Amino acid sequence: MGKRAVVVLAEGFEEIEAVTPIDVLRRAGVEVTVAGVSGTTVRGAHGVSFGCDATLAAVTFAPDAIVLPGGLPGAENLGASAVVRDRVLQVRDAGGVCAAICAAPAFTFARYGLLDGRRATCYPGFEHHFPPGTQASDERVVVDGRIVTSRGPGTALEFSLTLVDLLTGADAARGLGQGMLAKGN
Repeated sequence: MGKRAVVVLAEGFEEIEAVTPIDVLRRAGVEVTVAGVSGTTVRGAHGVSFGCDATLAAVTFAPDAIVLPGGLPGAENLGASAVVRDRVLQVRDAGGVCAAICAAPAFTFARYGLLDGRRATCYPGFEHHFPPGTQASDERVVVDGRIVTSRGPGTALEFSLTLVDLLTGADAARGLGQGMLAKGN
């Protein structure tokens, strides 16, 4: 069976940070389920509404990866959800990839204890939400074990190709990046 990922959308998410991983992961052959926190239609930070495949609570399979887009108030809404917290911790505990971009690492992973003793990045200025044991980085994408964090909309393609690398391999990520004319490929 192929790899499966869940991209979680909460009201006020950053659209670029959601669409890019959905698209790139699907191009790589990863089965992607788009899951809404509060329903199956979710409105982004810039007024674009998305139809989701299911609510997160209705997703019954164990994904190989969970992806949290940032944006405000989207990241705050993700961080306030017990369902999101529980699913992220389940994926982590099962050895899956937990990925967050922009404000989401600060408002979710930091809150859930995933960044304790790790290197991580986020949208500039939100590092103060990291716990004292987190080594904040200004790198565009940071991979620390199975935790992936990234800075914001401008890093969404690199973030997504990193997820492809972790889920399907470096050759697949490199080939996909070249085909998409991604910088550095």
